[in-house]
Amino acid sequence: MRVPRPGPGLLGPLLLPLLLAGGCGALSFQLPAQTRKCLKEEMHRDVMVTGEYEVSEAGAPGARTDLRVTDSSGHLLYSKEDAKKGKFAFTTDDYEIYEICFESHGQSVGFRVPDQLISLNVKHGVEARNYEDIAKAEKLKPLEVDLRRLEDLSESIVKDFAYMKQREEEMRDTNESTSTRVLYFSIFSMLCLVGLATWQVCYLRRFFKAKKLIE
Repeated sequence: MRVPRPGPGLLGPLLLPLLLAGGCGALSFQLPAQTRKCLKEEMHRDVMVTGEYEVSEAGAPGARTDLRVTDSSGHLLYSKEDAKKGKFAFTTDDYEIYEICFESHGQSVGFRVPDQLISLNVKHGVEARNYEDIAKAEKLKPLEVDLRRLEDLSESIVKDFAYMKQREEEMRDTNESTSTRVLYFSIFSMLCLVGLATWQVCYLRRFFKAKKLIE
């Protein structure tokens, strides 16, 4: 009995849901003169990020657009003055918010400067890997490349679930700690109120005795 080998048609339905889980985003937006626009995204540790950008030539004479990629601590990961078209890549060192900023420089004298069109395509995680180069380096067949991509996607999803579980445990610990603190604070508040009420009763009793209003 011969077992049929899985072909690309069989791998397609398996790859599609996992491909949707990979990080990939392409967008375009207008950048007015003398403005700055940034894109922010949270990323896990040890994630490869690649990006391609293109800036339209429309603009005032002498105007330029600068590109900067930084993390939440302000560390510069990529910088390009007078960015026109190019690529960038980096690997995240920690779980942080990473920021990609385009800033327009230059002055308009007596006329309105047209907005510049920014095209940006950012990929991260499995989608940022070049499987064509991997296939050439390791001499893999197309089916083996698909299996490698499927394996990497599965590993990425497992890591995401592990991270979500860790975050859930941290949130549960935080909730339990907060509940305990609220309980202790409530008990302390009640003791303070009881003590204050007792002091008021004793004070009023002494006051009325001093005024000979009570025995």
